[in-house]
Amino acid sequence: MTASDVPTRPAPVDMSRNPFLTGVFAPQRDEVDATDLPVSGEIPADLRGSYLRNGPNLRFDPIGSYVYPIDGDAMVHRIGFDGGRASYRNRFVRTPMVLAEEAAGHAIWSGITDGYTPSAAEVGDQLAGTVRELPDINIVRHGGRLLAMAEADRPYQLAPADLATLARTDCDGAMFVGSTAHPKIDPSTGELVLFNYVLEAPYLTWAVVGPDGRATREPTPVDGLDAPIMIHDMALTSRYIVLFVCPLVFDIESVMSGGSLLSWQPQRGTRIALIPRDGTAVRWVDADPFWVWHFANAFDNPDGSVTVDYVEWTYPGGFADQPTRASSSLTRAVIRPDAGITKTVLNSTEPDMEFPRVDDRMLTREHHRIASVAKGPRDSGDLDSLWFHDLVAGTEKVWTPGAAIGEPIYIPGAERDYWGAIGTDPTDMTSRFYLLTVDAPEDGPIATVDLPLRVPSGLHGAWLADPSPHAG
Repeated sequence: MTASDVPTRPAPVDMSRNPFLTGVFAPQRDEVDATDLPVSGEIPADLRGSYLRNGPNLRFDPIGSYVYPIDGDAMVHRIGFDGGRASYRNRFVRTPMVLAEEAAGHAIWSGITDGYTPSAAEVGDQLAGTVRELPDINIVRHGGRLLAMAEADRPYQLAPADLATLARTDCDGAMFVGSTAHPKIDPSTGELVLFNYVLEAPYLTWAVVGPDGRATREPTPVDGLDAPIMIHDMALTSRYIVLFVCPLVFDIESVMSGGSLLSWQPQRGTRIALIPRDGTAVRWVDADPFWVWHFANAFDNPDGSVTVDYVEWTYPGGFADQPTRASSSLTRAVIRPDAGITKTVLNSTEPDMEFPRVDDRMLTREHHRIASVAKGPRDSGDLDSLWFHDLVAGTEKVWTPGAAIGEPIYIPGAERDYWGAIGTDPTDMTSRFYLLTVDAPEDGPIATVDLPLRVPSGLHGAWLADPSPHAG
């Protein structure tokens, strides 16, 4: 190889000009273990388990480009609870790319939309020409595995005791490049249901992993797509996998000519796929164009329709050039396979909603409550208030912590249930974990845990109801 054959290394990214690399989103490079954390209020003595949160967190300052949240190495944070005390641990997910960069002492891979890949001279034959692996979106436990989930890639398995990175996994062949970061676990069957999307036909498949971690349905094509589409999340009912195929298309020709990887094509409309879990034919429903990042839940109705609660965006901000700002609402859709879709907005106020969550034990069944986050108009997308929607009483309750707040997680307790979330004070950059009761979340936290370092804002978490070995 001659010098002219070596790709030109991209220039450093000006982090000060990217709102997702500064302030509450700035990368956290430290890894710590801490026990007996300071607590304001009182942690219930019978609350035993761990809150885990995964999210983008660059190991080194980036080169080339940085697009949140699809760029960034993964860092997993754990807050353990036992006997009224709390502990903390965080670790990078050490992919081969992170290990190579740690050995070099600087970033080697650029952002995924940049098009640059390192040469063998820089990283060796095995990693030459690769793109960064990004298991930085979600954290899921299933079939004896603790998984750091990627966007459009296979997950990494972590050691539950210390969060050490074990290996990349395909979950017995169910997952490959293009796997969702948001598989769903059916609490009635213990099955993990997922989808994969790829750039070649058939573009979309679905698969099932049994409760023992073995694949019970290998990746099965979804008929009806004519282009590669980005799909971030899914919903699940007892009968169906529900996919909203919004018109955000992978545009390979554009990339080859130096353009964007993703193209918003609203003329395609949004198509809803009801994929029967018994393997029979997919049922498609057409709708006007909109975008979805996240679902709350879905369930079947006696009349054969499907109810889906989700956050609907006018378009995917950051991936489409539109004359108006993208806006969102918490939305309920009733989908009738032979009669179309009827939608109702569930939130009564203007702030954009995101990160809707329910009690995970209610997935596939009719749920009572949804918690979500609202954000103001700041460029960085800081989320600043938690919203609690009682779908039976028809009420909304709000708690504003005076901090940038993350996704709320439902935490079942022995005597009462809770919502938990991490927040960061933008004035002093300190992070805290807030524990609120499900019955009166608007009253604020019954316990606030001071964390030993700043936790970067975003993205997804989970509650593991096992005794924590690091609760101090």
